[in-house]
Amino acid sequence: MTDMPPLPEMILEPLVRAALTEDLGTYGDITTRTVIPAGTHYRARIVAREAGIASGMQLAAIAFRLIDPSLVWRLHHSDGSPFQPGDTLAEIEGEAASILSAERVALNFAGRLSGIATQTAAFVAETAGTRARITCTRKTTPGLRLVEKQAVLHGGGFNHRFSLSDAILIKDNHIAAAGGIRPVLQAVKARASHMMRVEIEVDRLDQLAEVLDEGGADVVLLDNMRTEDLREAVVMAQGRVVLEASGNMRLARIAEVATTGVDYISVGALTHSARTLDLGLDF
Repeated sequence: MTDMPPLPEMILEPLVRAALTEDLGTYGDITTRTVIPAGTHYRARIVAREAGIASGMQLAAIAFRLIDPSLVWRLHHSDGSPFQPGDTLAEIEGEAASILSAERVALNFAGRLSGIATQTAAFVAETAGTRARITCTRKTTPGLRLVEKQAVLHGGGFNHRFSLSDAILIKDNHIAAAGGIRPVLQAVKARASHMMRVEIEVDRLDQLAEVLDEGGADVVLLDNMRTEDLREAVVMAQGRVVLEASGNMRLARIAEVATTGVDYISVGALTHSARTLDLGLDF
């Protein structure tokens, strides 16, 4: 998804600044300051060691700029673009000491987020020819949810809630505490804003029937259902609600689930289990 506009830098800069502060510690980069003569000028490249989808390049650029605004950044692969082993993702030119001090933070962001984008793209590819969309969850790294969800978009996926305040999502524990499906949906209809979307989780078809009979939900999350039950759920719903399949959504199962006719497949592994891509910085 290379046409996606970047996020405002004022939102991203605090994340990068915190990471740089953590890495520089109390006294800065003592190795670089000790062994690199002042005024040493170099050109460096961020190079892909494996294929993937770029993400986090905007944060990498911010890392170098915060360390040294005089560094020249040349982007070769924007967020959302595919790359191959050996490709140069970006070039950085200027003081060698500045480049080295920002290197690890820049690569940490780019490698982590490119891993999420790449994993997302693999899941999305399994839905080809179907209506199903791959979406992420709130199972994200604390403090990095915004950029991890942006990486899902870079990989061609879609975003679920960003926070508890985005939408009403009634889970099994809410249902248990509220006394059942009907009471919880009746409470939503009585109290919720008309501007708020409502999703409810079910794990059995009889619960889905109860939700459809009572009304009040926009989306139904079909949790840990067998594939044949997902197909039956689509028939039962007849388009009256959006259907989201969730739970045990391994890559090998996605194509099968996508053919059931569900609208969304939510996958926590997009963010909580993505492998960091191998990116390096070469002088």
